[in-house]
Amino acid sequence: MKTIKGPAIFLAQFSSPNPPFNSLTGIAQWAASLGYKGVQIPTWDNRLFDLKRAAESKSYCDQVLATLADHGLTVTELSTHLQGQLVAVHPAYDVAFDGFAPSSLRKNPRARQAWAVEQLLLAALASANLGLRAHVTFSGALAWPYVYPWPQRPVGLIETAFQELAKRWIPVLNAFDQVGVDLCFEIHPGEDLHDGITFEMFLDRVSQHPRCNLLFDPSHFVLQQLDYLEFIDFYHPRIKMFHVKDAEFRPSGRQGVYGGYQAWVDRAGRFRSPGDGQVDFVSIFSKLTQYGFEGWAVLEWECCIKSSEQGAAEGAPFIARHIIQAASSAFDDFAASGGDQSANRQLLGLG
Repeated sequence: MKTIKGPAIFLAQFSSPNPPFNSLTGIAQWAASLGYKGVQIPTWDNRLFDLKRAAESKSYCDQVLATLADHGLTVTELSTHLQGQLVAVHPAYDVAFDGFAPSSLRKNPRARQAWAVEQLLLAALASANLGLRAHVTFSGALAWPYVYPWPQRPVGLIETAFQELAKRWIPVLNAFDQVGVDLCFEIHPGEDLHDGITFEMFLDRVSQHPRCNLLFDPSHFVLQQLDYLEFIDFYHPRIKMFHVKDAEFRPSGRQGVYGGYQAWVDRAGRFRSPGDGQVDFVSIFSKLTQYGFEGWAVLEWECCIKSSEQGAAEGAPFIARHIIQAASSAFDDFAASGGDQSANRQLLGLG
């Protein structure tokens, strides 16, 4: 067993144009003051990180690490959630997702996709230059508009979508393999990889690629009413990253999983700050420790009720309380009586 590392914090929801959240030095000082030991960096935020430079320059990456080390921090992983989304976009979402790409690429899906793939390839090199072992992204989605089978889906529609998705991701997975970094997909509604079954469908089509792995975020499973503890039992060999994010699901006679097009605060399923929702983090930390998860516990804060300032301040001690120092010996070793094969046979009455 391994002891989970942490606490760490994903910076995407906290960076802003205002100090101290508009520079790596400032946000690092802030995170350290709250008790965090690591930061997960969004690679699309140039105020905090230059992805292209990190891919090309080991010295730049050393500067990033030194800046964080000055505040007692390290980088846990890089994130390309927004770029990964653009690897596969159904035309129904072209306008909505154009904002994730540079303005020069908008209204040009082919160029936008090529840019997204290039960003992932840069992220592989940058992760290696930083000495990281895992990276997180989204899969994107071609089939998501057809998630509910009405009208009836034509035969082969989903299979065609997943074949194309795999075709787009195999070169990226190979690039991450070349530098020894795991590519972890966050299982998330709106992505073609949104539960265990869809992950398996994709995994089959990328030939069980060793670098095709998972970020575990239980909040998205609460909103889908999926058993997130059994998910760990099924997929723990491929869980390489962990977001500590809470959620609650309170259905009524008026709405359920789909939420009735309501704002987050009015939905039956909504994200909450850790400890304020329904996620059983005691059991999650126990299972991950049992299975030898050796990554970071990273706060991802999203809550429609509590302020980000309070959520961040409460997050570090919440994670620290849940980290289990993995046992190095059996609790009943004091009663061990020793033995050998002869003694074992005697105990079994075998002479």
